[in-house]
Amino acid sequence: MNKEPVYVTGHQHPDTDSIASAIAYAFFKRAMGVRAVPCRLGPVNAESAYLLKRFGFDEPMLLTDARVKLSEITLDPLTYINEDATIFECLHRMNDEKHTYCGVVDNDLHLVGLITKSDIAAVGLGDTAYNIDMLKKIRLDDVAKTLDGTIVYREESMHLNGKVSMIAMADRDRVSRYDLKDRIIIVGDDSETQKTVIEKGAGLVIIVWADSVSDEVIETAKMNHCPILISGHGAMNTSRYIFFSTSVKEIMQNEVITFNTNELAEDVGAKMLRSRYHIYPIIDMDRKLHGYAARYHIMTAKNKQIIMVDHNEFSQSVRAIEEARILEVIDHHRINDFSSMQPVSFRNEIVGSTATIVATIFRENQIPIPQNLAGLLLGALLSDTMNFHSPTTTDKDRQTANILAAMADLDIDDFARDMFAVTADTTGKSYAEMLNQDMKVYNIRECNLSISQVIVTSTEQVRKESAQIQPAIETFCRKKRLDLAVLVFSSILDNGSVVFYGGNRSEWAREAFPDRDGEEHSFQDGLLSRKQQILPKITNIINMYS
Repeated sequence: MNKEPVYVTGHQHPDTDSIASAIAYAFFKRAMGVRAVPCRLGPVNAESAYLLKRFGFDEPMLLTDARVKLSEITLDPLTYINEDATIFECLHRMNDEKHTYCGVVDNDLHLVGLITKSDIAAVGLGDTAYNIDMLKKIRLDDVAKTLDGTIVYREESMHLNGKVSMIAMADRDRVSRYDLKDRIIIVGDDSETQKTVIEKGAGLVIIVWADSVSDEVIETAKMNHCPILISGHGAMNTSRYIFFSTSVKEIMQNEVITFNTNELAEDVGAKMLRSRYHIYPIIDMDRKLHGYAARYHIMTAKNKQIIMVDHNEFSQSVRAIEEARILEVIDHHRINDFSSMQPVSFRNEIVGSTATIVATIFRENQIPIPQNLAGLLLGALLSDTMNFHSPTTTDKDRQTANILAAMADLDIDDFARDMFAVTADTTGKSYAEMLNQDMKVYNIRECNLSISQVIVTSTEQVRKESAQIQPAIETFCRKKRLDLAVLVFSSILDNGSVVFYGGNRSEWAREAFPDRDGEEHSFQDGLLSRKQQILPKITNIINMYS
């Protein structure tokens, strides 16, 4: 299966056909070896939610942008170390994972800093005076671990001034003249010298070239409260590694430029140009470390691969769709503003539902449709054709519905009755919600137009609520900056619709759907299809006056 995902998505304000077709076609593409992900561009409506639950499908993922986010690209692996770890441990982690950097995190994986090999190099190559403050704070166990050493005598607290003296080869007479108080002393295998440095107030004695320490030296250490350990290395490496026994907190960068997984890769690339770091930690919304990005990650990141179903107009698609790599279009609507930079597989058929086309593609490729998926596709087909009442319905829709019903073991009439009972239930919904529920936006000759369609059991009650509906439409127009908003209440049982409209082009809708004498919002007999009836009628009037 291909590694790079392909997102299968319907239109904004998704209806059942859009949701079901995305799920079904993604299933088909996965069967063909493509890593396809079904998506939605908005909340699912009550009808879609009912069908998804009935047939055991999860809601498709919400797709908000065709451009790629940091969470969607391959980053450097998650390399990190705890803030209490030593520099030596951090260096080993970097070498093991072949990185020049390492994030520093707390116990909950929250990023608290960043350490690089350059930071460590400053410790190993810089003036030892740079490290004095750090060595004041070292812990005996960390020193022993770093030096692969053995603690011979432990003191609960050490009195260190951060200075280091290596006198492993000095004679006893010269040692007696040194100021050793509170220093870390690296000394050889000579008991008298060891006793001398302890008596002169050493803060920590590290013995090299020795396998044991005499009891007399240990007693002297106890009397002077001086811890002792035997190093697992020679004098030179011991003197080098001791500086790496301090905590990474002492040298890590606290002010780190980070980016969030939710940021767009192209935006992050622009920000990276304003700094000169070679690596940037990526964190999630909880500030937990997610990975690392360099400039090459951004340069090689590609925007999403998208398959458009149940629409082909960019104005109805996901944000920045023009920057996506569109692979296919499967639709049954008019072709308006579609264009692409590369060849696209474009399938547009004169049928009543995209689900009809998707089911046909399964049969053409001899891919079995699972029973629950057949039920979901049947629901989408019946929804878009309004149980075959819509004038967009074709013989192919009816034939496909019969095939899907047999696969799903469903009676079409009973199933349609159950489904439309959910669809027609507007209890608790405001008119603002109805306007947004199943809405499509068009731009026709610079007229910004929206058409929302709501399925109801009967249109009689709707006509009586004109006083509440009309102000909601006018408010909706102002908020959406529309010239004309049309809200259509359609009843399959009554085989027709009642049309409401608002905006500064309301007269155009009034002319497209004329009232009978003495009536307002007259019942429009046979008016059910947005695609073949409602939109063409309004378009004709707009063309006449524009």
